[in-house]
Amino acid sequence: MKGGSASWRVNSGSPYLKLLYDLAAVPRQQVITSIRMTSFRKANFLLLYILGLSVIGLKVQAQADTCACGLSQLLDRVNTRSAFLTPDSAAVLIKLAQQNATRYNRLPEFKLNAQADLGTNNNLPGGYFSYGIVPGNSRVRNEGNSSTILTDLAIASVNWTIYDFGENNARQQVAASDVQVEQSKFNQSKYQLQALAIDNYLQWQRTEELLSIQLLHIQRNKEIQQSVLVLAKSGIKAGVDTSIAEAEISRLRLNYVELKGQREQYKLMLSAIADLPIQQLQADTNFINHLIAHNQTLPRITDSAMADHPLLNYYHSLYQNSLDKERLVKKSYLPIVSLQGAVWGRGSSVSSRDEFRSLSKGIGLERGNYLVGFGITYDLFDLKRKQVQLKTQEAATDYAQKQLQRQQMLLNLSESKVDAQLVTALERLQEIPHQLSAAQAAYRQQLSLYKNGLTTILELNTALGVLYRAETDFIKAKYMYCQSLFEKAITGNQVPALLQFTN
Repeated sequence: MKGGSASWRVNSGSPYLKLLYDLAAVPRQQVITSIRMTSFRKANFLLLYILGLSVIGLKVQAQADTCACGLSQLLDRVNTRSAFLTPDSAAVLIKLAQQNATRYNRLPEFKLNAQADLGTNNNLPGGYFSYGIVPGNSRVRNEGNSSTILTDLAIASVNWTIYDFGENNARQQVAASDVQVEQSKFNQSKYQLQALAIDNYLQWQRTEELLSIQLLHIQRNKEIQQSVLVLAKSGIKAGVDTSIAEAEISRLRLNYVELKGQREQYKLMLSAIADLPIQQLQADTNFINHLIAHNQTLPRITDSAMADHPLLNYYHSLYQNSLDKERLVKKSYLPIVSLQGAVWGRGSSVSSRDEFRSLSKGIGLERGNYLVGFGITYDLFDLKRKQVQLKTQEAATDYAQKQLQRQQMLLNLSESKVDAQLVTALERLQEIPHQLSAAQAAYRQQLSLYKNGLTTILELNTALGVLYRAETDFIKAKYMYCQSLFEKAITGNQVPALLQFTN
């Protein structure tokens, strides 16, 4: 037994097994089997625990992917991820590249030229106009000579504009204002896309509330239908009431289907604008109520917000760009002072004594020269062209200024209009609860009378229709009020300030 025991301990176990033998008088094989079963159960439990954690993690992830989408987060995503802004952002990069290119306009022109030419040297004196390429042939002889000669020439020349009376600076300023125009256009696109996203978000919220009311109204009609069935079976009401109730429920279901289609359209639009999967959009049901609760502490439109308005900035950048182009026109027709220089070498198979040597003598530079000087270039007849171009650009500047003034006037008009709408929407919102309370009381009374057989189903449906209209009017009043608030914020460039009340 000792040998077997020792052999068993070496082959299969832990020292803790000996303690089990001493404490419990059970066969060793039973202990081993029990421990193995316990380990197996623990392994299964651990595996199930891990699987459970994985499922919980997936559920948490799924909930995170479909979390309530607030308007502030949605607009942040529109500004950073929307594919609708990609073309305008690419246009900004193009203008930035063009601006960077204008910085190299001050580099001098430095040209290198080397050539070897085979031909004749047989000139006569006479002047000519250089239209295109005219070969140079330096020697004039008394007698014609059509012998072939070989010449080579190497030239290094530089032409550097050292003073242009501000033309290059004006050109760089135009390039910078071109960038500003595209950047302002990009900001204007973001501004307009935000307005579109806000409108669709509010419409989506309104539709969600209308769907809730529609479901509640369907449930009320089902309760009426149950009452109708009870009264019809007892002989208190006619059986035609059941058909009327069924028709009303069918009509409400059709309205519900139409509202669901509208909701999907708004969600599809938001999904496209924000580059967000439609499955991750979930309505923030407290958004409108939270906004209405702060109706007395809304921010006022400030001059600083209007001064940085994206619409005004765009038209102001157009106006400034046109002014910069005027300045460039004035500078572009001024004289140009330049430094010019050239170094060249010459070789020829004709010697200095007018000897026609072998062609191999024409390879290699025999004489060298240089020339350095300052030059000024000014075309007096550019004055007329300058006047015409300047008048054209001034007309464009005047047009840009009038566009800016018109946009300012439209914003002021829109602000006054939205203020009037906001007052009306607030008064409507304050009055609607009275209508809703009266409609609820009337419905309860008619339902009680109908259950007691004291009124008809038509009168009950009329009361239910009044209640339904009051509930939908209340939702529409909330939506119109919130829409007016955001129109005012958009007009005054204060959307971020208004969104603080929804967080």
